[in-house]
Amino acid sequence: MADLRSQKILPDLQCSLPCEDIRQERNGNFILIGIMPFIRVPQLPVTMPRMCIMSRWANGLGEFIESTRLIGLEGGVLNETKVKFVLEDPAHNATNIALFANWEIKNPGIYHIEVLVDDVLKLRYPFNVILAPPPEQQQQPAAEGEGEAPAQEGA
Repeated sequence: MADLRSQKILPDLQCSLPCEDIRQERNGNFILIGIMPFIRVPQLPVTMPRMCIMSRWANGLGEFIESTRLIGLEGGVLNETKVKFVLEDPAHNATNIALFANWEIKNPGIYHIEVLVDDVLKLRYPFNVILAPPPEQQQQPAAEGEGEAPAQEGA
């Protein structure tokens, strides 16, 4: 094997998916639960108890640090996780999971998720937080004839 310190190839990011949870089967395969294209909440502020972001890397060689960031409405970093990983051969891949627990969301709007490797931005994508209060209970329309005075014959 080549010395990983003498040769380094930045990997390609195959995917980045936000979801509610990630489990791993005994055979090593990952199960993503509740893939999240957005967050819809009935009221704000709200605390997200758990959000996972799965990232998969390939075509790289060396030791790396992945950073996954939640970017706020104003552009600042709200939260960040870092994980070290190694690709010993360009044919190998690495799957990393960033866990964000108890993320407080105060305002609706378009947040962003950024994924970096060794401080090089590989992907930035929008993540919408939608405020959608539950619909008010609508009154059922009266059935035909209900609530009307009876018609009088011959009048």
